[in-house]
Amino acid sequence: MADTLSHIDASGNAVMVDISTKADTTRVAIAKGRVLMATETAKLIAERGHKKGDVLGIAQLAGIMGAKKTPDLIPLCHPLPLTSVEVTLELASDIDAVDIIATCKTTGKTGVEMEALTAVSITALTVFDMCKAVDKTMQITDIRVVYKEGGKSGLFTAD
Repeated sequence: MADTLSHIDASGNAVMVDISTKADTTRVAIAKGRVLMATETAKLIAERGHKKGDVLGIAQLAGIMGAKKTPDLIPLCHPLPLTSVEVTLELASDIDAVDIIATCKTTGKTGVEMEALTAVSITALTVFDMCKAVDKTMQITDIRVVYKEGGKSGLFTAD
């Protein structure tokens, strides 16, 4: 773990990290999350019976768009030339939930963890928004980075 926060200067002011001297490397980040829901809601999504349309397809598109907007949403986040954003959603087999996985890639001076996390978050929020009229009990959970490669810190894989 780092000894200091990179977005805070010696006086405690917020700063955008200077990445100008860092080398361009291929960077990949994978994030996951889950939307827990009632059995009836999961069934409605599975049967594509929702009156608003294809919940998973619309949420997938929202997640991709969200990743591209990350620097507009997160202060001090560098705008990145994303080379790939992949969002997959599937109904969980063990519980009434939608599982979300986002993979973001770039070649650049800083990582894509925030883009992957944003993709998962926006995807989950879209599932919630589309289904909130039929299920007030939904919960967005377990959003986290599970894989990261590239840059000075190298490879990270979550347990």
